[in-house]
Amino acid sequence: MGVPIAQLDYSSKTYLEKLDAYWRAANFISVGQLYLKDNPLLREPLKASDVKLKPIGHWGTIPGQNFIYAHLNRIITKYDLNMFYIEGPGHGGQVMVSNSYLDGSYTEIYPEITQDIPGLKKLYKQFSFPGGVASHAAPETPGSIHEGGELGYSLSHGVGAILDNPDLISAVVVGDGEAETGPLAASWFSNRFINPITDGAVLPILHLNGFKISNPTILSRQSKEEITAYFKGMGWEPFFVEGEDPARMHKEMALVLDAIIERIHSIQSHARKNNDPARPAWPMLVFRSPKGWTGPKEWAGVPNEDSFRAHQVPIPADQKNMQHAPALLEWMNSYRPEELFDANGRLKAEIAEILPKGDRRMGRNPVTDAGKLVKDLRLPDFRNYALDNSVPGKVIAQDMAVLGKYIAEVVRINEENRNFRIFGPDETMSNRLGPVFEVTKRQWLDAIKEPNDEFLAPYGRVIDSQLSEHQAEGLLEGYVLTGRHGFFASYEAFLRVVDSMLTQHFKWLRKATDQGWRADIPSLNVVATSTVFQQDHNGYTHQDPGLLGHLADKKPEFIREYLPADANTLLAVFDTVLNDRQKINLIVSSKHPRPQWFTAEEAQELVGKGLKVIDWASTDQGGEPDIVFASAGTEPTIESLAAISILHEKLPELKIRYINVVDLLKLRSRKLDPRGLSDDEFDRYFTQDKPVVFAFHGYEGLIKDLFFERRNHNLHVHGYRENGDITTPFDMRVLNQMDRFDLVKEAVLNLPDAGEYAAIVEEMDAMLKKHHEYIREEGFDLPEVENWVWKALK
Repeated sequence: MGVPIAQLDYSSKTYLEKLDAYWRAANFISVGQLYLKDNPLLREPLKASDVKLKPIGHWGTIPGQNFIYAHLNRIITKYDLNMFYIEGPGHGGQVMVSNSYLDGSYTEIYPEITQDIPGLKKLYKQFSFPGGVASHAAPETPGSIHEGGELGYSLSHGVGAILDNPDLISAVVVGDGEAETGPLAASWFSNRFINPITDGAVLPILHLNGFKISNPTILSRQSKEEITAYFKGMGWEPFFVEGEDPARMHKEMALVLDAIIERIHSIQSHARKNNDPARPAWPMLVFRSPKGWTGPKEWAGVPNEDSFRAHQVPIPADQKNMQHAPALLEWMNSYRPEELFDANGRLKAEIAEILPKGDRRMGRNPVTDAGKLVKDLRLPDFRNYALDNSVPGKVIAQDMAVLGKYIAEVVRINEENRNFRIFGPDETMSNRLGPVFEVTKRQWLDAIKEPNDEFLAPYGRVIDSQLSEHQAEGLLEGYVLTGRHGFFASYEAFLRVVDSMLTQHFKWLRKATDQGWRADIPSLNVVATSTVFQQDHNGYTHQDPGLLGHLADKKPEFIREYLPADANTLLAVFDTVLNDRQKINLIVSSKHPRPQWFTAEEAQELVGKGLKVIDWASTDQGGEPDIVFASAGTEPTIESLAAISILHEKLPELKIRYINVVDLLKLRSRKLDPRGLSDDEFDRYFTQDKPVVFAFHGYEGLIKDLFFERRNHNLHVHGYRENGDITTPFDMRVLNQMDRFDLVKEAVLNLPDAGEYAAIVEEMDAMLKKHHEYIREEGFDLPEVENWVWKALK
């Protein structure tokens, strides 16, 4: 924990004047990035060729954020803080670029962007320009773990980052437009999960500049008293800095931030000296400044500064509209660049001397490129938790409960490193991961009422006590983005609530991979349970397997989709993903009692190869089959095996091949995905022309897409057909024709001489009718279904 550096007076008039000069420099080059591609310090007369053809970007949030960033630099140097910056407002990319350029971080990462006039010219030109950098914080931006498109998740990311990082402070700037989103509003509850002994601190900075794109922001129209009551009610201690006079604001900001840092240090010192994890009222800052502060006061006869009109590009000056160039020059010269930059175009040394050095610069904080910090998890041998499935279908077990024992051991043996956590929205017990509570607790810093509460403690490796998918996902993202490991488990249908978050994380991974300087981070692991084909009478609203298709549309190198059909395969999947890097892994799993199919060796092969011909469920004896059955998912596997057993009984001479698919996207053509099967490999599994009956967990179009470029189009997919109700588990399959009887019908109707099998079709229809009547009378599934067991094929 840092202490003030005595040699400097960080509140003196001289120091604050240098701080103001630095702020003006950041504002100057932020405006320059918007408009200019040459003549970066305006030392020559401005020509049309110096100006961009179409300036694109945002100004409104920039000056306030530059002010905040400058003052965060001040407290970093004063208190020797380990702090980094999260830019929550959606578009303000110049902030982190300008400040990391001025402190040298940018040039260290991008040596061609030198700290001189030629480098400044390159910096300007690349901003929001073809082949350049985005107009928001992005993976290309030094110091960033949060992308500008992720509106609403900044505080969740900041809290995820400081978990298990006791000396780290994440300074999270929350835009007042962003503050109106559901995810951000929910994230104010994050203080319930920050342990002042074992975790770091988050400093939320609510930036009230008054306006969104074309409307006022809600919180900016609240009084100080209302805002104070709101945040005190949420458990925070709000501090305020408000105004528009820079001289007064600098003094006030310095005093308030000193008070905040000393309050954070006091909280942590008390908690750590007295082993007292009681939830404190953590400080947060409300910073109110005009939108577009220091920019044009008005334009075209209407207000610009302190209005929504300052949101994007305030002055319509561009290469083809130079009549407004004088106004642009007046604005840029108001920052007095001649006082800020030396003859070579570098920030003057007497200004630069106040900036943090080395890794204390927020653009170079090690956690913002945490791939270099990652420690692999210690993993137990999953075979020690595997079931004895030497007789397929004999053992009945709950896949997630078996996984829970394995995960409990992962928690136990990695406790010393504190680099593994489980996140979810109040569903860890429901998801049958209860065994983890034998070795850890839910982290919870609010009151605990025993015996009414269960497994709550100030310290624990599980965070699932807030019913918010956004929060759970955001915390996990912040955790893995800063180099740690974990997974997020939720009900399948409700994962769609965060599919845009997964999209943004994918985009981060893709762009980060393009940056040679960023090291790979741990993969984001997402577990879907309470699935479409058994969601315990929750009804149609709880049925949506669409995340499979949503993620499958992304770049293949970053996405894996695993559909393990039993506990051993689920264990093998987790053995594969927990130390994985730079991917999103979606795992669809059952939590209900199910027949268990595969030995540990078979499970490992299934995960390693992605799919496997299951000899004990096939009758083609390695030769050419008459028909191919394939399944991906728990219930599809049960129904496929049941259908195969019926077919073998009815047509013992029929040559059947059964394929189980776990790593779904291995079915892609190698033309689209280097991991995919070649056409010849695909044909060896599925043949070139034999009927393929594919029972699938999700929407059928995904499987059809995977087969589209293959030779065999004799494909018959049975998956989720958007038919649902409050009904029995087997009836869910019947409603979607993904049941054993419909699969048998599909098979025989696609054999040569299908007319010969009319009696089988009639028998299957009779069973479906019997099922329909039985469940409506008895309320549960047919004994023939509930009591079915796999019998070895003769």
